[in-house]
Amino acid sequence: MKLFSSSIILILLVSSVAWAQEDGNKQRKVLRTSQMILDEIQKSPDQKIPMSLISKAKAIIVFPTMLKAGFFLGGRYGKGIASVRASDTGKWGPPAFLYTTGASFGFQVGAEAIDLILLVMSQRGLEGLLNEKLSLGADISISAGPVGRHAEAATDVFMQGEIYSYSRSKGVFGGVSLKGTVITADLDANLAYYGNRYTSEEILLTKQVLKIPESGNQFIKIFNHLAPPYKWNKKKK
Repeated sequence: MKLFSSSIILILLVSSVAWAQEDGNKQRKVLRTSQMILDEIQKSPDQKIPMSLISKAKAIIVFPTMLKAGFFLGGRYGKGIASVRASDTGKWGPPAFLYTTGASFGFQVGAEAIDLILLVMSQRGLEGLLNEKLSLGADISISAGPVGRHAEAATDVFMQGEIYSYSRSKGVFGGVSLKGTVITADLDANLAYYGNRYTSEEILLTKQVLKIPESGNQFIKIFNHLAPPYKWNKKKK
């Protein structure tokens, strides 16, 4: 009987380790895809985010392949990441994992997969993100950000928003809107990746992550290259 109980415990332990490893792989995939999306957008002259805007962002949120579908009543769901700049160096910090849900009403038909990037420009927007649940268009204002070759010069003068959105569509959908989208901390994903059920605030602000996985360090390195801080960018000109 004792041997049987020990065997059951061993099986459960092995299963839990395998589950954690599998989930960790999912988080690494989200990080790789987020890097790829930002890289591809920044290499496209007609879609790229103005460097003068992205270099001043306090936080960046990426949802690779956020799914939207509906027939008059629409819904959306996706998993992604957020990173916050250090106030002293302007460097990006370790990623916190998020998920997004939402519903919308009005004329909308079809289905769509969207790559979504959100730039958090204000302290209020950053505080909303750290509160674990952020409702776009309700808790904080959101607007489509400028893109392309001719948007760079206008950003310093006209852009006064709190969160700017950049999306890349992979399907056909009528009546797309991010209003009502709720962004929530994915504590289970943080647990699978870091081995601890960290909150967004603990990862992004108070720096309580004791050990960053190698894929997290690579993410930080790549994002600091793709979206350098304002002072760094200014020196390079």
